[in-house]
Amino acid sequence: MKIALLGYGKMGKAIENVALERGHTVVTKVGRNDSMEDISKADVIIEFTSPDSVINNLKHLIPLQIPVVCGTTGWNDSLEEIEELVQQHKSALVHASNFSLGVNLFFELNRQLAEVMSKFEEQYEVSLQEIHHTQKKDAPSGTALSLFEGLHNFAGNKSWHLGTQQKPDSVPIEAIREDDVKGTHTVTYKSGIDSIHITHEAYTREGFAMGAVIAAEWINNKKGMYTMKDVLGL
Repeated sequence: MKIALLGYGKMGKAIENVALERGHTVVTKVGRNDSMEDISKADVIIEFTSPDSVINNLKHLIPLQIPVVCGTTGWNDSLEEIEELVQQHKSALVHASNFSLGVNLFFELNRQLAEVMSKFEEQYEVSLQEIHHTQKKDAPSGTALSLFEGLHNFAGNKSWHLGTQQKPDSVPIEAIREDDVKGTHTVTYKSGIDSIHITHEAYTREGFAMGAVIAAEWINNKKGMYTMKDVLGL
């Protein structure tokens, strides 16, 4: 399979290594100021850029009718617009807040725990914490927001807010930035007498890269809008 990489930072280079190990060819690597001229040679495009450029990138890529794997976060407000564009051009897109297999299993665990804890809403309060490297621009992380969405059985129609302060009808999400952290996410249920924590900690970028390449293999020759739940059959 011929892959084009849009975004050639640390993640792009990790994806390239995994793609080559799995027998694929990287036909072009597009950095911030590079030309997209050769991107049409690809069977699948993997996009890992930044929140300020992702929407323009997707609007350029989707009409090419080449399947896109998008790992950039921070564009949830434009999800409906992008889905309409995919349908209009009969193209294909896999998007995810996190492509790691472990994180997607963590999402499922989070959802199931929230269902169990929904019987004890009066006894426990829920909160989220995410820790990332200092270069990460969006806060809270897309993964943290996906975890919040998975709390629906427990939190109901509550909204979220950034910070640790408890507010009525709102779930606190603490976003911490530290040097060289690949990504740690914790969901906590706390009462006056105890607390329950589930945590996922990434050690390397390889898990994210592997998931992105697996998604690219899966989306090749498909049409429509998908997430990692579809790719992994969760």
